[in-house]
Amino acid sequence: MNLIALILMMVLAHIAFTGGRVALTLLAIDLQATPFQVGLIISLLAVIPMLFSVHAGRWTDRAGAARPTLIAMLMLCAGSVMAALLPSLAMLCGASVLLGSGFMIAHLAINNAVGRSSTPQTRTHAFSMLALGFSVSTVLGPVISGLLIDAVGHRMAFLLLAVFPVVGLLVLYRSGRHEEPAAQPEAGRSKPRVMDLLGHAPLRAVFVASGLLSMAWDLFTFMVPIQGARIGLSASTIGLIMGTFGVGTFVVRLAIPRLMQMVSRWGVLVGALGLTSTIYLLFPLFTSVPVLMLLAFILGLGLGSALPTIMSLIHDTAPAGRTGEAVGVRSTLINTSQTILPTAFGALGAVVGTIPVFWTLAAVLAWGAAFARRKQPAKDSN
Repeated sequence: MNLIALILMMVLAHIAFTGGRVALTLLAIDLQATPFQVGLIISLLAVIPMLFSVHAGRWTDRAGAARPTLIAMLMLCAGSVMAALLPSLAMLCGASVLLGSGFMIAHLAINNAVGRSSTPQTRTHAFSMLALGFSVSTVLGPVISGLLIDAVGHRMAFLLLAVFPVVGLLVLYRSGRHEEPAAQPEAGRSKPRVMDLLGHAPLRAVFVASGLLSMAWDLFTFMVPIQGARIGLSASTIGLIMGTFGVGTFVVRLAIPRLMQMVSRWGVLVGALGLTSTIYLLFPLFTSVPVLMLLAFILGLGLGSALPTIMSLIHDTAPAGRTGEAVGVRSTLINTSQTILPTAFGALGAVVGTIPVFWTLAAVLAWGAAFARRKQPAKDSN
């Protein structure tokens, strides 16, 4: 499958997922769900990926991209249709599981296919293009979902969101019919273990950097609204600040190919960790909206540069035939972060306030920058 087809399928799957996440929340509220029930429904998007991403990654190593992507699109479609046809809280829980699991499989399969179809020289560029598509769908999914709900209601919105994975199936049919079979494991090779990947020093360093940057992303999406409310900002102003962050991620991903000509991939990670640490040190000290927007934009530049770099490094450092499994380990770390950290950040903020939360993570990220600098290979090719 060519890169354009892979990016298009990722965008379509991600629109169905992000749009479905918004629609799940709003339909649950419309059904008189309590805040706890809404939280439970949304948490189910990440719980299954947290538990099974590694196994799904191994599957994509064995099966290639076409079959897992086919199943992923069917799951995304089924989740949306279930919520439309059977709008109850129990069915929304089932829809959440299908949407989260379907997107997990699509994400792993497509990322693995991008890595396999590129060379070490083109891999960072390929992943930066995939990340650009991801940025676009991050914006489009919630916007499309909100417009559909206002125009035609919750149930019809879910049905129309199901169209996106159906289009993804058509793209897969046209581009994935002649996929080359995945490399088969060598005869007699021992059963793969996650600890083998975690014990692989270069890959472990990538996982550490990836986990820290994921924590930084989660802190922004969770704590910035809390901090904004604390200093008296309106909901629309908080949304504007968070939207500026998204603009930063998009801009830097446009510039990744040129950036790679000037800075090594590990240099980008060191810079992203250091820049993010500095922004989190400064962010709670200001109440001026233009300053907060500027800081959010700069934070978006730092965090947005990390994803294509990390994915490229995972594919270059993972043992042969285990790239999907390695991406699955990263996905497990991210979903664990998304499941646990909001509660932890919220509890800490309730006890000590928001400023110590920002500064604690700033210190951790500063350590991460020093760690990544020590782990940077002497010759890190682009």
